[in-house]
Amino acid sequence: MESPFQHRRSSLLRLPLNSTANSQAQNLSITLLPDEQEMFRNSSSRALGLLRSLQSRTINANDLTSLSGDSTLLADDIDEADNGRGKTDILFGHFYEVLHAHNNTNDTLDVVQLLAQACQQVVEQLELDIERGVGGNHGTKQRESSVKWLKQEINTWRLLHALYYDRLLLQADTQADDEMQDGPMLGGSEKEVIQQLYSINAQLREYQLVVDWLEKCYEQKDQANALQSHDRMMAWENTLFQLENLQGAAFGRGHEICKQLDPDAPVREGKPLHALDMEDNLRLGRAIFAAIRNGHIDEALKLCKHFGQTWRAAILEGWRLHEDPNFEQHVAGQSHEKLPIEGNPRRDIWKRCAWLLADSKKYDEYTRATAAVFCGHLGALKSLLHSSWHDLLWAYIKVQIDIRVESEIRGCCMKRYQPMPDEYWNGKMTLEQIFDELSVAKDVSVRDYAQCQLGVIQQHIILDTCGELLQHMCRWLDAVPKEAQLPPHQLRFMAHIVLFMRQIGRVEQQPQQQQAERIIAAYVESLIQRGDPQPIAYYAAGLPNKLQVQLYAKFLTQIDEKRLRQQALDAALQAGLDVEQITRHTVESIRLGSTPPGIQGEPPIGSISAADKRKIQSLEYLIHLVEQRGELLWQANAMMRHYLASNKIECVRQVFAMVPGDVTSQLINIYGALDNLGPREECSLKEYLCYKVYLAGVDSFNDWTRLQQARPQPPQKGTQNSGQAQDNFTERMNAQHKEQTYLSELARWEQKVKEQSKMTTDALFNVMLFPEKGWLNDPFIAKEPENAALLHWENRLLQMEKLRSICLPEIVLLLHEVMAKSLDHAGCIRLADEIADERRQLYKVYTKHKLAELLAKIADTSLQLLNCKLDPWGYPITA
Repeated sequence: MESPFQHRRSSLLRLPLNSTANSQAQNLSITLLPDEQEMFRNSSSRALGLLRSLQSRTINANDLTSLSGDSTLLADDIDEADNGRGKTDILFGHFYEVLHAHNNTNDTLDVVQLLAQACQQVVEQLELDIERGVGGNHGTKQRESSVKWLKQEINTWRLLHALYYDRLLLQADTQADDEMQDGPMLGGSEKEVIQQLYSINAQLREYQLVVDWLEKCYEQKDQANALQSHDRMMAWENTLFQLENLQGAAFGRGHEICKQLDPDAPVREGKPLHALDMEDNLRLGRAIFAAIRNGHIDEALKLCKHFGQTWRAAILEGWRLHEDPNFEQHVAGQSHEKLPIEGNPRRDIWKRCAWLLADSKKYDEYTRATAAVFCGHLGALKSLLHSSWHDLLWAYIKVQIDIRVESEIRGCCMKRYQPMPDEYWNGKMTLEQIFDELSVAKDVSVRDYAQCQLGVIQQHIILDTCGELLQHMCRWLDAVPKEAQLPPHQLRFMAHIVLFMRQIGRVEQQPQQQQAERIIAAYVESLIQRGDPQPIAYYAAGLPNKLQVQLYAKFLTQIDEKRLRQQALDAALQAGLDVEQITRHTVESIRLGSTPPGIQGEPPIGSISAADKRKIQSLEYLIHLVEQRGELLWQANAMMRHYLASNKIECVRQVFAMVPGDVTSQLINIYGALDNLGPREECSLKEYLCYKVYLAGVDSFNDWTRLQQARPQPPQKGTQNSGQAQDNFTERMNAQHKEQTYLSELARWEQKVKEQSKMTTDALFNVMLFPEKGWLNDPFIAKEPENAALLHWENRLLQMEKLRSICLPEIVLLLHEVMAKSLDHAGCIRLADEIADERRQLYKVYTKHKLAELLAKIADTSLQLLNCKLDPWGYPITA
């Protein structure tokens, strides 16, 4: 797709917009002839050097295809049911690829062109689907709506590129030359004066750029009213025929028409032309004005000549600036032939007459508007172009350019000009006043567009008021309900405008930066719903650390598949995000998030609910980076505390299994030595080892319990038959064999129980007698971590103390049960000594109720010892 302002690289003036294929240049509507532009291009050597340097950086129209690697992104295999949504949604990835591939500051304007090209490709695909009738009537309507929006977006990108190309490059280059200017050129020709005016007046150039943009965007609504394409015709042939054949006129007989055929005859005589000629005249006037509105003045001239109205063509030539090249100094060696005079030497008289024509009510509205374009008559233009925001803006700015050019000519050229009416000079307005007029226009459609989002964006781009544009965008975000969002493509459009403004330095103040960040964040949230990690990470990287952590963590919380999590983390690392903070925030959000109970209620004992599985699997985010082993332990310990307090031992096992077995050696590798661990890591590592010992003790007790329940059963003895005299020999031998087998299995079982009891006792004692201040007691640290408040350190200590009071009494009861069934009654009595030991002070974790329960069991054990002829503490009774 060719950029609408691509040729501006070779001219500081108006872009050629000629519809004729053979033409290489187009007239500047108020200023220059086509062949005059080449001379103007050489008027500033410095500007020309800049333009040549920029011309070397051409944009390949196939860049977008090469970015994606395959042109099949816009293939026709998308399901018809999406009504073209799949094709338009390609723009999300396409815009990301463009920005990602052109991240150089010097490529900023090229990026704008590539974004417009991406939209144009989608428009072409959608229009092809509309022609094929894909999706039926409903699908066609949806695609037409998308095409309408995308065309407006393309136009806005073109406007952005045209204006900021001039503001960033040309104005910056000529700013240093402004001080060297000696003021307006006095005594020069009209053409030379306006050449200098355009080279030094940035505001006038911007006005002309807006006019060029509006002409490029113009779409003629009434295509059915096009002129017939046939051979050259004679003007007013039906009127001529009727005048020559008054008695035999086939049409118009009985209706009085004008008697002469000069161009002024209908107005002078006050009589109409033939009805068919009047209709043709109106259609020709409409076509001529449409060509001028579209910027194709040469096309309008060809229409006049083709339909035999050469006087119209002559009138359209009267606005051209006058210059006599014969007054220039001749260079030695060149011929002294007389050169033709350019432009209209009586342009002031022509302009005064054109004003009178535009102001007259005797002509049709298209003829008046055509003259008004070249003489600055705003009233005639507004009466015709009253129903379109773009048409009215074109009319207003056309008039402002005309007034500025005319005032410069009359102020600098040594010539006496015919005065223009006061109404002409009173039409001078600023851009702000023009947009105020448009916002209160009589036509509803003009007011609606002036207040709609596209109209507001285009207005502030023209005014170069980035701060106000950001305020409007934030208001649009506020106007949406809390649970809803603006349309995703609108957010995409807004976000990339903000990124462009920020790239070129238009967003500098703190309030503007916050507003820009809010708009980009809204776009990131819309991308989160799409689920593509690379664009999300790329755009989030342009936000402050706190906001990017919050948004990307929100994205990660929505991913449940391990492979997708891996891709999301890789994308975050490539984009330079703070992955450690993001994953910590993600795991904490999932861990602390409230999950409603399922429809089927709590899962059976020994199984894990879906919500708990999701929380446990979230620890995968912390396994990705070895540097996060300390954070992994911290979060895993927090989960195990919660599940242990909730008596979900299976969840505790799953959390413990998520931590790599070599976590201790990895921490040593990270910090260099075990003594170099920070306070948080040191406490986390001991807490992790406490859970490891606890799970080993519980698992060992479960094995012992299963072994106890697996005691071999003695064989059943057969019943004696009273009528039988003697036992059957075979049956007696079988019974003896079963008895021997049972006794051997019982011996093996007793040996296994003895061994398992020893192992279980040791495992449970490891919990009860855990070293370094005991089980779930932090080791001695010099001071708490610096961020203890953020870590909720005090809350953690309370949780561990509570778990000690729950778990340690249970471990002691399990230990008593194992030793009691192993007939180690003396060991059961020694439990009281361990609990009462002041070094560990295990008695402090007991409540009165639990302590009474334990003492009751120890008392029963003492009775057993007494029955065994021992004293209550298990020692032999001495006399």
